[in-house]
Amino acid sequence: MTEPLFRHDAYAAEGTGTVIGHTPEGGLVLDRTIFYPTGGGQPGDSGRIAWPGGSMDVATTVKADEGHIALVPAGPQPLPLVGTPVQQVLDWERRHRMMRMHTALHLLSVVIPLPVSGGAVGEVRSRLDFDMPEAPQDKETLEALLNQLVDSDLPVTETWITDAELVANPGLVKTMSVQPPSGSGRVRLIRIGQGRDQVDLQPCGGTHVARTAEIGGLRLGKIEKKGRQNRRVYVHFDD
Repeated sequence: MTEPLFRHDAYAAEGTGTVIGHTPEGGLVLDRTIFYPTGGGQPGDSGRIAWPGGSMDVATTVKADEGHIALVPAGPQPLPLVGTPVQQVLDWERRHRMMRMHTALHLLSVVIPLPVSGGAVGEVRSRLDFDMPEAPQDKETLEALLNQLVDSDLPVTETWITDAELVANPGLVKTMSVQPPSGSGRVRLIRIGQGRDQVDLQPCGGTHVARTAEIGGLRLGKIEKKGRQNRRVYVHFDD
């Protein structure tokens, strides 16, 4: 399987790797990558790779068979041969916005403590769908609470538990539509805050900022009705 370097360091904007295969769809598989693949509502990374005598713009990144990660070229082109060493460069500005947004959605699930039925991370606007029969009447208060959590500059860290521990603690799972990544024997949890200041702990495989203040100002957008029991809440960067 491809070693997910982004899991070890979400701030790594450059890295090396070696080509170990090609997908039938024209993707490039490396032995290790800094590119995050589409999953958990977060889009796959884009950027560029280069090798002796060639280069490739990466349009997106996806999961492939057998735990591999495939880099999808922006257009049809000859791919480097298996065994070729490559240099990887993320579109860091885009990735960092995704990291900020993904962490912001975790905070949104704190200020609206209801089951989440869906979500999507975007560069300028993101959303969570809540099991919420009626739209909240105090959107300004929710926005103020959200930004208060951001301004608290809480640490964002990871911890790991076993699959069995997750089964024994179903309350950790907030998202009803997406099952946490499990089956490998352990599950990654994202923790926001520490000790008495902890505000959130939930399974997540995405990339996040190191502290909440890095998110920046947030603005709540539209709250849309999406069925009898569901409301879609949008969040935007306030810049």
